[in-house]
Amino acid sequence: MFELDAHLGAQRPFGLNYWPLPEDAPAMDIPRESIRLVTPDGALVRGVLWTPPHGKWKTAVILTHPRGDFSVHYACPLLAAAGYAVLGFSTRYLNNDIDCLHENCIIDVKTAHDEMIRRGAESVVLLGNSGGGSLMAMANAELGIGDGWVGMAAHPGEGVFMLQVIDPSVTDEADPFSRDPELDMYNPDNGWRPWPQPSSYDPAWVAKYRMAQRDRVARIDDVAKQSIADSENAGEQLKGIHKDTNLASWRDLRARRVFAKYLTIYRTLADPAYLDLSIDPDDRPMGSLFAFPDPFEANYGRGGLARTMTARGWLSTWSGLSSHAKLADTMPQVTVPTLLVHPTGDTEIRVWQAKEIVQAARAADVTYREMKGAPHYLEGHRVEAMAAVAEWIAERFPR
Repeated sequence: MFELDAHLGAQRPFGLNYWPLPEDAPAMDIPRESIRLVTPDGALVRGVLWTPPHGKWKTAVILTHPRGDFSVHYACPLLAAAGYAVLGFSTRYLNNDIDCLHENCIIDVKTAHDEMIRRGAESVVLLGNSGGGSLMAMANAELGIGDGWVGMAAHPGEGVFMLQVIDPSVTDEADPFSRDPELDMYNPDNGWRPWPQPSSYDPAWVAKYRMAQRDRVARIDDVAKQSIADSENAGEQLKGIHKDTNLASWRDLRARRVFAKYLTIYRTLADPAYLDLSIDPDDRPMGSLFAFPDPFEANYGRGGLARTMTARGWLSTWSGLSSHAKLADTMPQVTVPTLLVHPTGDTEIRVWQAKEIVQAARAADVTYREMKGAPHYLEGHRVEAMAAVAEWIAERFPR
């Protein structure tokens, strides 16, 4: 029955690597309930509530991601089997972060949190996997919700992640093929070799490359900020014009006030560490979970992230210079018990980044655990990892 259950290990859809696998199965049936919530500002939050087989629980775990559907996540059945209510849910931006505002995502998190309190939770633990880690930390820091924070393969933030993968060789944002050869990691003169050969980049060149990545993000930020400023300026002018006396001007200014600029951001899968394993060495294989198998193809093709964004969505979510969802900023405000589980075989997050997250934490109770050789979604290590998380929760919260 387990292998036929779409919630517990049936064939996994392409790209949804966080889905449970048959080998992740707890040795019992896990009750599930579909949840539909409406946030105070009218957005829809949907998920699945997983509960212990005996039906009794005191601590709830909630987990989500800015654009992923975590209602079916490997953590859910395993933590429910350990005695916790687990609400995996999606934000209002499910599978589409074009206009994703983290400031709205945390409203969705609070809505899920409050629902579990309504259902009797004595404690609520916020669990964030990947980009969910920075979202959950922001929710705690800004809204004061949650009694514990758990990061599973949590990166430093969507925007900070973009800083390490955006292609800095783009010279014209309107031309997907424009490039500065000196800043192109896919240029043989800089050490690139075609897949599956490893590449070799000079450390001095990599340092220059990293600075150029920040420069490109700053240029995109300037365009986004100017668009928003123009809109706000039109709004100020609009206050001085009445539609009954000057309809034509009122109409034009209103169009400029409500205008939403869309940014097309080409080539966002260009981290030299994908192809040169001597950069920040750990247990990862070559390549990226966003590209199968060659990052070059995804950099120019359909892969990558943040390819189309509104100006405000870019600044809130994908700008490592402007987003407020950076763990470097939020972790010092997260004072609840904190656990970070880092898989050392992760192609996207480096060990030094995980340790920086822990060092930034200001909670009195901070635990760091590495899963040696595990990939980003912990395939092959999930039962062990979630047992460790369940034990950590049991030592701190009622069950």
